[in-house]
Amino acid sequence: MRRADRLFLLIQQLHHERVVTARDLAESLAVSERTIYRDVQDLALSGVPIEGEAGVGYRLMKGFHLPPLMFTDEELAALLLGARMVQVWTDKGLARAAHQAMRKIESVIPEQRKPELAREEILVPDFGASEEVAEHLARLRNATKQQQKVSYDYTRQDGQHSSRIVHPLGLFYWGKVWTLVAWCELRHEFRHFRLDRIQNMAVLNEKFESISGRTLQDFLSTVCDEGLRP
Repeated sequence: MRRADRLFLLIQQLHHERVVTARDLAESLAVSERTIYRDVQDLALSGVPIEGEAGVGYRLMKGFHLPPLMFTDEELAALLLGARMVQVWTDKGLARAAHQAMRKIESVIPEQRKPELAREEILVPDFGASEEVAEHLARLRNATKQQQKVSYDYTRQDGQHSSRIVHPLGLFYWGKVWTLVAWCELRHEFRHFRLDRIQNMAVLNEKFESISGRTLQDFLSTVCDEGLRP
């Protein structure tokens, strides 16, 4: 988590009415109490009116509020729907991030708008990614970001098995399945792979470079012109 995000969350955790201990803040933000002491000091120096002291606890002075965020009803509905979809259809890391994002929004929008966040006219059924696919998704997201090669066994729709080493480029959700788009070292071409057909996946220490003709942008520029096979 970026420090700026942590400081924002820290302000959210503080209340006017009661004192919050450094231990509770540290547990909530998954950091050490020492980090909390340092963050509180920096916030105070930057002008955030925090009362309290180490060993006792902290609270915000009355009258201090984060600036309210202004959203239309449709904007709030879109944010809520998107967060629910992420929570159900992706991995635990993204689900947790979506939940935290909605908490941030709830804490700073005007009080009269908060009921909008509880509306349920548009539901997201919980038939999303299986636990195994969610784990694959989380690991592949990180591998794509870090440009690390990935190896795994793959089973095609016709039952044919193969072992692959790929350069993960992007993840796509088709409303039913997640697929990985990658440069395949076995085929020397772009390939796409269904995450639910991947087994024995390992993220390798070896990294790959962004080479012209093998990037996600290159894939997107050609995807409409040819069919891709796993």
